Amino acid sequence: MKVAVLSPIAWRTPPGKYGPWEQVASNIAEGLIEKGINVTLFATGDSITKGKLEYVCEHPYSDSADLDPKVWECLHISHIMEQADKFDLIHNNYDFLPLSYSHLIKTPMVTTIHGFSSPKILPVYKKYNNTGFYVSISNSDRSPELDYTATVYNGINTDEFTFVPESEDYLLFFGRIHPEKGTYESIQIAKQSGRKLIISGLIQNQDYFDTMIKPFINNDDIVYVGNSGAERRNELLGKAYALLHPISFEEPFGLSIVESMFCGTPVIAFNKGSMPELILDGKTGFLVNTIEQAVEAMNNIKFIDRKYCNEWVSSKFTRKKMTEEYLDVYKKVLNAKLF
Repeated sequence: MKVAVLSPIAWRTPPGKYGPWEQVASNIAEGLIEKGINVTLFATGDSITKGKLEYVCEHPYSDSADLDPKVWECLHISHIMEQADKFDLIHNNYDFLPLSYSHLIKTPMVTTIHGFSSPKILPVYKKYNNTGFYVSISNSDRSPELDYTATVYNGINTDEFTFVPESEDYLLFFGRIHPEKGTYESIQIAKQSGRKLIISGLIQNQDYFDTMIKPFINNDDIVYVGNSGAERRNELLGKAYALLHPISFEEPFGLSIVESMFCGTPVIAFNKGSMPELILDGKTGFLVNTIEQAVEAMNNIKFIDRKYCNEWVSSKFTRKKMTEEYLDVYKKVLNAKLF
């Protein structure tokens, strides 16, 4: 069986630091390869895979100011579509644009919908609803206007993370620095609970960082350590007392939440989007609605069993489990003819 995995090209696959879609595409590709599937990854030229790599864009456009994203997206997607007949199935992790090619090729395409950036993109998904095979990454992120083949939770490569049975005292915010992710709210939770906060993440909104975050950074109780890579991420997540995730949007998934719990670190999150699907309230963290409730929940973190957090993730959110579920999706799509 030959599968083409289409990854975005904003970042390397897997990303050196930030790049959640690229990370999931990598986990899918490498998980399939471990199962003996013949995989070709379509990504940037500096990407890393044990399978075959195809590319037209040498480096991510986010790292190259001279690359026009629209131009290279078109070249990248057309590159896989022009070779579609070489594959039994295409697994699209590049949002809605590849769907516009789907009636021009015979190869079936599975599309993982990693979230809806805007309701304005729905017309594309609706147009190909009857012929596409859509997978949601959480039940909460399903549109009532679309049909789905399955929900498959994102799975992490557990080899990249270390379970830490005992934590240090600091709190952690880990994610892109943007109003909807709750960096400012995390600072307020830390201040009111009297604990140190370490902030790590890509600055996605510079004005927000400059006006709402930077004034609090003092390298004492509020520390910004930049956009961390894999090794530093593992260390930060594993040693934290708790991960703070006070989001203000309906988040379709949260890789850092799963990664944190695998390391043993419980999560305090605002109860929105997929959070109730990822966090067992009172067992692997706490679902709250306000800063005040988050501060109150901090008093109960000491009752969370860090080993249980690890076991919870190991049972539901691993690369191995995700791969097995995607293989079930492929079987449905291909009517088991190739198995």
